[in-house]
Amino acid sequence: MPLWIAVTLAAALFQTWRTAMQQKLRGQLSVNGAGVVRYLYGVPFGLLLLLAYAGLTGQTPPAPSLLFLVLAAAGGLTQILGTNLLILSFGARGFAVGTAYAKTEAVQGAILALLLLGERISALAWIGIAIGVGGVLYLSLAGRETGPGGLLRAALQPAALYGLSAGTGFALTAVLVKAANQELPHPDPVLRALTTLVATNILQTLMQGGWLAWREPEQFRAVFRTWRDSLPVGALSALGSACWFTGFALAPVALVRALGQTEILFTLLFSRFYLRETMTRAEVTGALVVVFGVVLVLAGR
Repeated sequence: MPLWIAVTLAAALFQTWRTAMQQKLRGQLSVNGAGVVRYLYGVPFGLLLLLAYAGLTGQTPPAPSLLFLVLAAAGGLTQILGTNLLILSFGARGFAVGTAYAKTEAVQGAILALLLLGERISALAWIGIAIGVGGVLYLSLAGRETGPGGLLRAALQPAALYGLSAGTGFALTAVLVKAANQELPHPDPVLRALTTLVATNILQTLMQGGWLAWREPEQFRAVFRTWRDSLPVGALSALGSACWFTGFALAPVALVRALGQTEILFTLLFSRFYLRETMTRAEVTGALVVVFGVVLVLAGR
């Protein structure tokens, strides 16, 4: 199995796991407080991963340039904005719609990577991406009016607009992170990815943590009071981001994001075998469509 496929599947699993655990913090922290947690507590774990990998391979992490730091900061900021927009889509009484449209990040990422990075993928991979996104939309909107008129009305409601904007933020994050990775003067893509992770998490902590300290000082203190619940979230966030960043370093953004749609399959499996919830026919159908799309992406890579 190519390394980029393995790390992308791991990233999707860690992200699903982290999201499930982060729900415990929703009643204790604000939107910005819950966001800071994943970066602040992710920094030490990211550093540990970087130092462990560098030590095991006998390599020295590359020195960051000014352009690298600018790109890492921009990627970190778009991830923060994307996360907040996604949470706003939930608050607009449209959890399913917001999530569905945020998942268009696979298509948006493919287009942005083509325009900004010049990444090209095969026609079959494009078809696979479209089918995979269609499967996610079907899964998220199952049980709703899904005809052309219904989808149009859903797309114009606040939850969908926030969700589409969140997808754009996440797509830009992938492109900017890859661009930052490419600015590091080192041949090892994994070492570059881990260096990018640590730098981005530190910058995100400074950006969103500074905002939290200024505008929500009580929440800033609560971030440290909830360390027992926050620490595992930071660890899973660091592991997931390390895998995402490594995937971006090894393969086109479009392929990584398309394969990352398997996150929704992990969510369904978690629901079925851990929470003992029954899967509906629509969920099984949508899952199979996502799998088919992923197969086409891999076949066309």
